[in-house]
Amino acid sequence: MTAAGSADMLAMYTIDKPELSSPHHLRVKLSAAGVNPLDAKLRANPIYYPNKLPAILGCDGAGTVEKVGSAVTRFKEGDTVFFCNGGIGDEQGCYAEYTTVHEEYCAAIPANLSLQDAAGLPLVLITAWEALVDRANLQPGQTILIHGGTGGVGHVAMQLAKHLGARVAVTVSDDKKEGLAQGLEADKIVRYKEMDFVVDVEEWSENKGVDVVLDTIGGDVFRRSMNVTRIGGKIVTLLSTPLSLEDTQLARLRNLSLCYEMMLTPQMMKQHEERIRQRKILERGAQLVAAGKLGVLVSYALPLQEAAEAHRLIEKGSVLGKIILTMD
Repeated sequence: MTAAGSADMLAMYTIDKPELSSPHHLRVKLSAAGVNPLDAKLRANPIYYPNKLPAILGCDGAGTVEKVGSAVTRFKEGDTVFFCNGGIGDEQGCYAEYTTVHEEYCAAIPANLSLQDAAGLPLVLITAWEALVDRANLQPGQTILIHGGTGGVGHVAMQLAKHLGARVAVTVSDDKKEGLAQGLEADKIVRYKEMDFVVDVEEWSENKGVDVVLDTIGGDVFRRSMNVTRIGGKIVTLLSTPLSLEDTQLARLRNLSLCYEMMLTPQMMKQHEERIRQRKILERGAQLVAAGKLGVLVSYALPLQEAAEAHRLIEKGSVLGKIILTMD
């Protein structure tokens, strides 16, 4: 990323291989990098490290360990790993052929998940897990509404919610997304362009409201979701949500818990132990993948040279599952 602005600010450069920054670091030959809406937002407005340009974007990566530091014990050369690291301006991201990462932030890739597909999983898996397990404490038998249920976070959250034993409602916009939601065994599918989701989900919940809402959209969708969350229920949002006095009064009247989920916090706040905890989430996710209980849908696999096109696609919205960039 050469400057803040449109996708045209992404350019190919030849740089030196990154050196290990500590004895606990690995150098990874990347096979693929995940593309997330966050990447495009940081390209348009590099709010975290605006003075550190040019920068290599991309938090999500998967590849083969090429070099290990002298104190590394968890991996050896030739191991395959996936991780969420860098890419917000503080250190090199994964839109590259090589990157470095602390050994404690990497998880081993399960045998039934390809290197390229693995790159699409870290950020969305950690986000969905923290939202549903850590923030919402979703329990068997509870009901959850997932907005954007076939997007990157949404389609992983839907699978995780089903694994946790919840009944799942999702909002979708078209036939293709409805088909994916059916394939992932959603209990209720709401075509939000044709039906008011508040009315439809209220009816589905027998006028009780759902126990949990996962908001991946923000804005008016977040506000209106208060009306379909049961009294004493929880809304977990991934977005900044300025609230009016009327909004806070409604949330208070309904005794709602409003929770925020930002999985980048441990990286931004330099919380080493929290980043280890997130790596353990990746390991739990890898176990689910190995057991055939979790998968990631990659809709677009573009070569690294087409990073700008990947950003244009993700900014248009309505992408099923994930976009990745490939280096092989």
